[in-house]
Amino acid sequence: MITRHFITIPGTDRRVHYRRCGSGPVLLMVHQSPRSSAEYSLLMENWGRYFTCIAPDTPCFGQSDPLPEDSEIDDFGDACVAIVKALGLQGCAAYGFHSGGIILMNVVKRYPELFGAVAMGGYAIWTREERALFDGDYLPPYVEKPFGDHLIWLWNRVLEETWQFPWFDVANGLKLTGANDDPARVAASLAMLLDAGPAYRTGYGAVLRAGRDVPDADAAVPPAIISAYKADPLYAHIDRLPALPGNWRVEKVDTPDDQNALNLAWLRENAPQMPCPDVPQDSGEGWIAVDGKLIHWRGQKGAALMLHGPARDMHAVPGADLAIDVPGHGLSDNLDDIGDAIAKAAKQLGADTIHWPERPAGDPARLYPDLTPDRFGAHLLRAWGAARAEAIFSPWYDASHGARIAIEPELLEPASINRRFLARLRAGDAARKFHAMLQS
Repeated sequence: MITRHFITIPGTDRRVHYRRCGSGPVLLMVHQSPRSSAEYSLLMENWGRYFTCIAPDTPCFGQSDPLPEDSEIDDFGDACVAIVKALGLQGCAAYGFHSGGIILMNVVKRYPELFGAVAMGGYAIWTREERALFDGDYLPPYVEKPFGDHLIWLWNRVLEETWQFPWFDVANGLKLTGANDDPARVAASLAMLLDAGPAYRTGYGAVLRAGRDVPDADAAVPPAIISAYKADPLYAHIDRLPALPGNWRVEKVDTPDDQNALNLAWLRENAPQMPCPDVPQDSGEGWIAVDGKLIHWRGQKGAALMLHGPARDMHAVPGADLAIDVPGHGLSDNLDDIGDAIAKAAKQLGADTIHWPERPAGDPARLYPDLTPDRFGAHLLRAWGAARAEAIFSPWYDASHGARIAIEPELLEPASINRRFLARLRAGDAARKFHAMLQS
């Protein structure tokens, strides 16, 4: 089972979110940009049979705090060093895919003693012409707009990066063999980009601008492997690598599955047999397990538990002494029996009182529209439109004079709409299920 945790880096107020799974020697897993540790979920469940997999969200992504906008690759390398030291993982093995490999390469060159072995899936060595592509359209500003028009380019950016690389270069870009119209896959990638928000440019830009930090051939560094599969845009970059240290290996393979199998076999052979220490975590927020699923909580255990309403998350109950994201909402997993899960969560958190929300007025079928991802991203505009309209009408779908409510201007600020939009998007059908439970 994958568990989730927060830790505040000692000496700072910067918080890092990380996932953990498995047992055995420690393996740090650094994700690509603009993704989060969520992209490693399946890999962690597989590799967790052999390793204690620990995957942090790098700064600016997932649920980790960002770095300043002017941060460069050394700053992200230093952030990687900081989380390794905060968790007491010095000497462990590490794995990074694409951007994650660039961060690890930076660390290995500057701090070769930090890791015992390193595996990298793809490593970018851009030509001057390729690098020029990133100076223009590759990282447009992320600006939340009042009517949600930013969601159109966000969806299409994520969709079309499965068609060609760079994603915007339909005329001259590399046409990818894995092009698809899989809305669920695109929605999963988009969710990680939405979590990052405007900070995605800081994290992604740093790795794109990074110089090539490959250690010299005679450098004293831990053993490493660099691999790429045929459909990977970085496949040709394998041939651009300079002379490498003698204990480094380079491999080309056919498929992503081949690459995962290669890396796993290499790590099992070369990773230090370092047992996982008692890894620390913050005490005021985290996740508890209920029936094999994770419930996100925040506050003081033992206090009265305050619940948010359907299609909301714990941000809707500011100032609560103890709150959870209701199952299927926010950062909590979905469970079939929401009421039973809430009761079990309250018991684990020591809450003897539960404050239930009022049932929202209106027709549930209309209050919570279908947000199943479709190829053209129309579900995003439905969610945004509902999040905006609910600051003007009650119920939000009744756009009549009689349904008008007093306007609170701050609720129509894009950042406020965005928070409600994300809550709706994450809840999906669970919102209707929670509403039905409140009726009983």
